[in-house]
Formats: sequence, C-alpha cells, structure tokens
Amino acid sequence: MPSPDGCSINADSSDESEDTKALIQDDPVPPQCCSARLNLAILMFLGFSVVYGLRVNLSVAMVAMVNATDPSINRNTSVAPTCPFPPGTENTSDALQQPDGTPQYVWDPETQGWLLGAFFFGYLFTQIPGGYLAGHYGGSKFLGLGVLGTALLTLLTPVAAAWGSHWLFALRALEGFGEGVTYPAMMAMWARWAPPLERSRLITLSGSGGSFGAFVALPLTGFICEKLGWPAVFYLCGGAGCFWAVFWFLLVADDPRTHRRISEEEREYIINSIGAQGTGHGWSVPVLSMALSVPLWAIIITQMCSNWTFYTLLTSLPTYMNNVLHFDLQSNGFLSALPYLGNLLVSLLSGVAADALIERKVFSITIVRKFFTFIGLLLPAVFLVPVGYVGCSHILTVTFLTLSTSLGGTSSPGVFINQIDIAPRYAGFLLGITNTFGTIPGVMAPIVTGYFTEDHSMDGWRKVFWVAAGINVGGAIFFTIFGSGKIQKWARTEEEETAEPERNRNGSIRQ
Repeated sequence: MPSPDGCSINADSSDESEDTKALIQDDPVPPQCCSARLNLAILMFLGFSVVYGLRVNLSVAMVAMVNATDPSINRNTSVAPTCPFPPGTENTSDALQQPDGTPQYVWDPETQGWLLGAFFFGYLFTQIPGGYLAGHYGGSKFLGLGVLGTALLTLLTPVAAAWGSHWLFALRALEGFGEGVTYPAMMAMWARWAPPLERSRLITLSGSGGSFGAFVALPLTGFICEKLGWPAVFYLCGGAGCFWAVFWFLLVADDPRTHRRISEEEREYIINSIGAQGTGHGWSVPVLSMALSVPLWAIIITQMCSNWTFYTLLTSLPTYMNNVLHFDLQSNGFLSALPYLGNLLVSLLSGVAADALIERKVFSITIVRKFFTFIGLLLPAVFLVPVGYVGCSHILTVTFLTLSTSLGGTSSPGVFINQIDIAPRYAGFLLGITNTFGTIPGVMAPIVTGYFTEDHSMDGWRKVFWVAAGINVGGAIFFTIFGSGKIQKWARTEEEETAEPERNRNGSIRQ
C-alpha cells in the first residue's frame, strides 16, 4: 500500500540527471534493535550459515574420504612435491588418521572434481521456479523447506558414498536441487520486508550467513573428521539444518501484514516505505522485457564472473592446502576458513556504508552499486594472483587468500542485491534467473581446477588463480559500464504509473 500522501521510496521519477525516487519520511523510523525485520535477518543469517555448512562440508571431508595411499589412483609420480613436507612428516602420506573402521575410497582428482561440482548440477534447476513461486506465494515456506530437505538428504551421504561415486554424485545433485530455492526465496521475502533505505544492511546481514557458515564448517569439519571420522560430519550438519527449520517455521511470516508479533508502528513503517512494490507479482511476469533488459544482463554476467573465483576457492582451497602446502586436515580447515571470516566482516561493514551513502544522498543508488561492485571484484583479483608466486610460504599464502576473499565482501551491497533495485516485486524471480547463470561457475570451476591440477603442481594452480582473476576483472568492468540502480519501467505497477505526476512534485532521493 502507498504512504498516506500517495508516495513511497519505491516511486520512480526522473526529474534529476540521475534517476530518482520520491522519499517522504516525516514519521520517525522504528528502531531496528529487537525489531521483526532484524529478527528475520538474523534467522536468515543462521539459515544460510547452515546452508553453506551443508554445501562445503564435502570440500574438507573429501581429503579424509579419499584413500591417498592406494596405488591405483592415477598420480603423476614424475613430479616431485612442490612444497616440502613439514618436519617429521616427510615419509608419511596425505592420508588422515581417523578412527578405526572409517571407510575410504579410491577417487582420482577428476572424480573428486565431479563430486565437488555435483551439488551445482541440481542447484541450477530450481532457482527460477523457486523465485517465481516465492514471488507469488511468499518465500518463507520455500526457504524453510529448501534447507530442511537438503539437511535430510545430507544425512544419507555416508550411505551414498558406500554405494559408489555415482550414487554420491546423484545425492549431491539432489541436495543442490533442494537448496536452489533458498536464495530466491530470501530475496522475495525482502521485497516485502526491507525498507528501501535499509536494504543494503538487512540483505547483506542475512546473506553473509554463507560466509559465517563456511568459516565455522571448514575448521569444524576437519576437527570432526580427525576425532569422529568423516561420516559424523554429515550427520551433525544434517541435524543442525533440521534443528534450524523448527525455529524458522515457528517464528517467520511471509509478510509484515501477517506477522503475529510485529508492532503496529513497524508494520506501518515497512508497508508505507515499500509501497505498491511490496506485493506479490501474480502469475504473469514480463519475461520478454526481462530478457531484453541490459541492467539485468549486467547482473547476470557480473555474478557469473564473481562466482567463478568464489566457487573455485570454496570447493578447491582445502585440496590446495593439503596437496600443495601439506597442511594437516585440522589446520587445513581453519586456514581455509580464515578468508571467510574476513569476508563476513567486510560484507557487514559494506552494507552499513552503502545504506549510509544512499540515505544521506552522497551518491545515487546506481553509483553506490557500481562502486561497491567494482571494488569487490577488482581488489580480490589483485590479491589472488600473487598466491601462485609466493612459493611455499604458508604465511604469505594465507595472507593473500584472506585479503582476496575478504575484499570480495565489498560487492555484497553491490551487484548481489541489485535485483531488488531494478524490480523490487520481481526480485525473487530475478535472483532465480541471475543465480541460475551464476551457478554455472559452481559446476565448471571444480572441473577446470581438477584438469589444471592433476599433477598437484604449483604451475597448475597458477593457471587456476590467473583464470579466476581475469574473469573477476572482466566482471568489474562490465557492471561499471552497464549496471543500473533504476527501477525498470517494466517492473512498475499501475498504481505507480498513475501516481507519477504527484511524485514529481515531491522531494526525491537519487537512484
């Protein structure tokens, strides 16, 4: 519903050199502390922490699952170890000491690459349907069931692995199939819940749960593998997802209008500030207009570029730490996780900074999104390339990887929330589209990495890092040229169209 005077921040006008939106904010803003919208962001944060734990646990557990001493594994024995083994471990293998009876399997690097990428084969197919249905019905059920379904399937991982790599591949693809609806559902919910001047920090807070999940899951997986054996990793992660789902279904509503514990003041603030864009999009969506939208394609291309680097490190960094630098699994897990702690902190700070710049009218929404995207893709590329040239220095390797991944968090309030700028009520559907394309690197990156690094040489890993950095730079340039923060004409409601003359007479905030 519109604000009492017929205006909301989502109203679109063009009376300045930059695209503009009307902003009428005479009433005091209800505090975020203990608010329903902040509680929703925290629950989402915890949910996506679980989601990423379920997604990355195989990356570390793979080191424990593979029988590294089996002579039948195809290894290029003519290549000497790139880095020396730590003192006292020269004559030991990469095999992890686990409890007696823990099964291990003979999977070559190519098979491991396919297994690490299997999740994304399923993840590709439910993004768009999930976003479409969440935009029509509301996202809470889809997000909750997506996490719960993935958690239940994760409990079956040890059984599938025992049956063979093909079964494990199928199970991981099914997990991706279930989890594919989660991010589009999140964006569809924020289209109804996030006041426009709080979008950056609320969406960044909820989405940064992924970084926190990776930070916790990577070292914890290594510790569990050593103490309890790798099967326990999947039992515990799956159990955590089921536990979270109970709270989600008890405490969350699709819309502030139907929330049972929200204050009337906060309810009115959210509904009035979002305006007509805070409603479902119905069954009909302007697919052709979307397909021809340059700003939408800017999001798609840029997310694909950024995700290539992200998924390369997410799925392959533990293998690099183990096979090249020869970290033990417990140290491997912690050091692989350290970059994601930095990413979490930078994401949260960037979200607050982006909202402040928009609210104080320092820059337009378009400039803010482009700035944070450019910095968030260029600087990670700059610090990723040196990783392949610092030799076997553990300190320098971890330093550059941490800087690269941490600074990538700067793009969180940039391209990764841009869907809700250009088409708020279609945001879930658009995120489904952009994430579908953005998941392609999740399928390809582990396979390409496995191809480049079959011999575990530093030269192969240099190629991996150069390719990822080059793709990142390309994405930064593309979004800077073609990105936009303007609500698109095809996304506007009839109510907004008829209210245009009134909006043009009011003050505005640059879009």
